[in-house]
Amino acid sequence: MKYTEYEAIVIGAGHAGCESALALARTGINTLMLTLNLDSIGYLACNPSIGGTAKGHLVCEIDALGGEMGVNADKTALQIRMLNLGKGPAVHSLRAQADKVEYHTEMKKTLENQKNLTIKQGEVVEILAENGKITGVKTAVGDEFTCKAVCICTGVYLKSNIIIGSFTEPTGPNGFKRANYLTDSLRKLGFEIFRFKTGTPTRIYFNSVDTSKLEPQYGDENIQTFSFMTKKQPKNKALCYLCYTNQKTHKIILDNLDKSPMYNGLITGTGPRYCPSIETKVVRFADKERHQLFLEPESLSTQETYVQGLSTSLPTDIQLEMLNSIEGLEHAKIMRDAYAIEYDCINSLQLLPTLEYKNVKGLFTAGQINGTSGYEEAGAQGLIAGINASLYIRNKPQLVLKRSDAYIGVLIDDLVTKGTHEPYRMMTSRAEYRLHLRQDNADIRLTEIGRQVGLVDDKRYKVFKTKMKNIEKAKQELKITLSPTKELNEYLTSIGEREVNCGVSVENLLKRPKVDIFELKNRFNLFSKYHNDVLNQVQLQVKYDGYIKKQLMEIEEAKKLEDFTIPTNIDYNSILGLRLEARQKLSEIKPLNLGQASRISGVSPADISVLTIYIKSKIKS
Repeated sequence: MKYTEYEAIVIGAGHAGCESALALARTGINTLMLTLNLDSIGYLACNPSIGGTAKGHLVCEIDALGGEMGVNADKTALQIRMLNLGKGPAVHSLRAQADKVEYHTEMKKTLENQKNLTIKQGEVVEILAENGKITGVKTAVGDEFTCKAVCICTGVYLKSNIIIGSFTEPTGPNGFKRANYLTDSLRKLGFEIFRFKTGTPTRIYFNSVDTSKLEPQYGDENIQTFSFMTKKQPKNKALCYLCYTNQKTHKIILDNLDKSPMYNGLITGTGPRYCPSIETKVVRFADKERHQLFLEPESLSTQETYVQGLSTSLPTDIQLEMLNSIEGLEHAKIMRDAYAIEYDCINSLQLLPTLEYKNVKGLFTAGQINGTSGYEEAGAQGLIAGINASLYIRNKPQLVLKRSDAYIGVLIDDLVTKGTHEPYRMMTSRAEYRLHLRQDNADIRLTEIGRQVGLVDDKRYKVFKTKMKNIEKAKQELKITLSPTKELNEYLTSIGEREVNCGVSVENLLKRPKVDIFELKNRFNLFSKYHNDVLNQVQLQVKYDGYIKKQLMEIEEAKKLEDFTIPTNIDYNSILGLRLEARQKLSEIKPLNLGQASRISGVSPADISVLTIYIKSKIKS
């Protein structure tokens, strides 16, 4: 039995584990990362993509705070697109097809070369704690490692089962071994354990697809990247393709529902509401004649192609029959069968907003163990858990991002205040302040915070400060007055805007819906010194000025509740006027402030009024 000292230990090397370990090591903490298999580091076990609706926001925020996911996604992108361009900027979301082989390779290389970080293959079977504080971990081979803080980032590997038809195998994704014993240790520490389920579609040979029958999906050129440090625009190196299920496909599914583990009782875990299996989609949306499927390349080094939208756990023969019923896939051959996976996770209501476990000091959890789904949600939590574990070790105040600070704040607040009884997925509709929390201004919102906690280095901070100076300089050109020239009026007429008959400021022109700052730059020699990211900020701030100001006023109003802290030793059962349900929920969650308390399910506005009066009376006395 070996005893080795570290300051912090990260369990797991998925997207949460990678961000946790890097955050700890980059802030000077001597860190050990333990993983079941070194080949699973940063592995894209499900879809070969990073970002998407709301998820792109998370990746940009991870980057702005000094994390790695955005850097790695830009570096390994096969195709990059901006989703929702037909809608307002609040919901524009970046998505990249990543080369899954390169993504793993580059992330592993980054971790291996990170100062203060040691990576080791090994299965953690027990979390060691004394007197309510973390002391270390124990592995399956009997090694013990002492530490002051632990970040548990185990993904879907806790007692995971792969399910295909009637076949069940105790293993993790893609044949990686599962964690067999850690759940028992978590239970002993007082964690409540849930059983969740997710799944992944088939992978097929790309050369068995008839692409002439499919709709090609192209990437975008010259758009925002995930990382604010990326200088070279990623090139689009591959195509995706769109195809559709049909009535024949749906009949095959409906005729074989009795063989689906989702419907015959073999699967008992709770599945994701917003990323359902194809069986669920066909049953739930019986009026739909077809469902979209996207063929997405996994890597330039393989024929494997991911069939986005065809998640299933039906038997393999039904999977092939279903696949071959789709136009363009009549002769498609399966390389990897689709499967469902069940796994253990914890009740996230047992966590503080710092992602520290309420019952054990120095124990943090992040990612799918907290009940979320998705690489981006995992990476965001991993970063915050790593930051707070580092701050805990350094005896510094913990970081809690508010809902008005970031999508990461919304994500974590939802988990620790409302909890989740199904795999949680981030969506733009979950954020109250979407116009303020755009992905393009993530650096403006969060880089200073990353700097304060020690994660934003000098190079990144210099880039940020230069950008901020340039935005202010570019704004000065808004005051320039343009004369009502023939050239200006021809431009306005061409875009459907009314002509001007006197001088007009650039700012007032930009307030017109169809006037574009980049067109003004090209046609009238304005803003010539500034990069597109600077001009994009100026344009958005001008066009949405009134809406942004209104939202900032709402944030200030809500801040009053967030700043009203609740004493940690408060006895809710002794407060007269609080309803029984409110007493129970408040006692369980122990909110840090009135804002958090007001978002707890079962706590009414009347309860908040009673609680406010009670706390104020105690303060006065």
